[in-house]
Amino acid sequence: MIQVDQASIDEYMAKGWWGQATLGEIFLDTAARQADTFAVADAPNRAELFGGQHKRWSWGELRAQTGRLCALLQAQGVRKDDVVVVQLPNCVELHALYLACAINGVMISPVPMQYRAHELEYVTQATQARGVITTQRLGKYLAAQELAAMRAQMPALQWIWSYGDGSGQPLPPGVADLDALLAQTAPWSEAQMRAHMRQIGLSANDVFTICWTSGTEAHSKGVPRSHNQWLLVGASVVDAGQIQQGAQMVIPFPFVNMAGISTSLVAWLLTAGGLHHHHPFDLKVFILQLQDSGVDYTVAAPAVLNMLLKSPELLEGVDLQRLKRIGSGGGPVAPWLFEQFFDRFGIEVINYFGSNEGASLASTPQDIPDQEQRANFFPRLGVAGFTWKAVNADRMATRLVDVDTEEEITQSGKIGELRFKGPMLFSGYYRSPELTARAFDAAGYYRSGDLFEIAGERQQFYRFAGRHKDIVVRGGMNISCEEVENLLLSHPKVREVAVVGWPDDVLGERVCAVVVPKNAGEQVQLDELVSFLKTVGKVAAFKWPERVEVLDELPRNPVGKVLKRVLRAQVQDKALGAATPRETTA
Repeated sequence: MIQVDQASIDEYMAKGWWGQATLGEIFLDTAARQADTFAVADAPNRAELFGGQHKRWSWGELRAQTGRLCALLQAQGVRKDDVVVVQLPNCVELHALYLACAINGVMISPVPMQYRAHELEYVTQATQARGVITTQRLGKYLAAQELAAMRAQMPALQWIWSYGDGSGQPLPPGVADLDALLAQTAPWSEAQMRAHMRQIGLSANDVFTICWTSGTEAHSKGVPRSHNQWLLVGASVVDAGQIQQGAQMVIPFPFVNMAGISTSLVAWLLTAGGLHHHHPFDLKVFILQLQDSGVDYTVAAPAVLNMLLKSPELLEGVDLQRLKRIGSGGGPVAPWLFEQFFDRFGIEVINYFGSNEGASLASTPQDIPDQEQRANFFPRLGVAGFTWKAVNADRMATRLVDVDTEEEITQSGKIGELRFKGPMLFSGYYRSPELTARAFDAAGYYRSGDLFEIAGERQQFYRFAGRHKDIVVRGGMNISCEEVENLLLSHPKVREVAVVGWPDDVLGERVCAVVVPKNAGEQVQLDELVSFLKTVGKVAAFKWPERVEVLDELPRNPVGKVLKRVLRAQVQDKALGAATPRETTA
């Protein structure tokens, strides 16, 4: 499936921004060149997390596993442009699945392990997925059993495959043992995989992934991205991190969205390096990997970097000489953190901003050498009069727009919505023309929903100033406030509800539900709202409220719209009463 219009394809190809090579071809070229070189490894705690034997594959071994999956998908009747939904924790099998889908022209739709029946049913129906691939368990969560129980609600689904956990416990009825299926399948050779790509007419402009993101809508939105779009984003990661050929990387981000795929798959492919899986995040395991893997590049949330600096004993004895850059973002990063990592370890921190749709900025030492500026600002890319070293600087256009008047902002002192245009941007939401129309302005720029202002003595920077979209970003996961509100409105004690975020040092934001009870004076407890979402709504745990506030009425403007900014200010100032965050678990 090619979703980008032909005029854009012609323009980007003519400018040399897009090419002919697919991700599958790049992989096969590398595997042919260095079959015995290390490619991917599981996290050391794989057995504890979801079972199975810890695996460490060379490029040749990964090619064999990919060929086996290619043959199995073809034998199962999965064809080009079909969709396969994948719900797996970070593991070497994910690499083989992504690459097999890339070679077979199958659109892979990865979903977080936190997704439950509410989200899974929507994704499988929205994509009309042919099948789902999952794991027997993650911790105490029985993923295969959850999918088997909801099979009746997914009529288009033809099969469910699951990797086992090594316990010997049988999979639930209706779920096939993927390990057994693969053992019975003869793998395609390199020549067969190349021939298949030619036979189906696969191009670098075909959709490769459909990832999921939350916005102001009640359901997540599917974001299709082609091989060419991914390759541009991956190139920007390589450039920002100055990642060299053969680099060893530890990436503790979920391998399901922009941050994970652009690094764990695409940057890894472009550098022909070694990828050490990690996730869910475990600080002790992360440090162990830094110590044992000879890491050249990694990423970490600001809270993790802060913890490592404030507890220097954690890194005692760890050799970080090869580690020259760390990517961070997803929340404010303090300037002292940039300075201390460089002064103590000689490590530069990169400040990232981005979205699944492809709107991305990076503050790097190449473009912003001053560490305090790098912590606070991003380059004003794609604006006449400014020259930057970033690889995609001349391929991207940005503009700052007043959200009320749609007038462009060109001077500092005024906050507006940052909008993006260019070949790394997606071209529209999957099978959602109305959402797509609202996502772009009249000039063809993507409305990011993020608020920035112009800064710097030469007006050369952007400074993040908040969000215009009604979302909460918890630990890098976007949560639609409307979606959670709609679910909570079904609770028998709730008459009205507004969901807002409040700042958190570790996760960036947490979810707060501000409730107006159905009966005046009635108490609404946090535990009963969470229990309702868990048992009735069957919604992912990261969306559960971790704080509840009860009001007699919600603040509204003269036309009746809830004033979220007032609620956020009250919650942030603790004007509604102190609250202790309650951790939710998957």
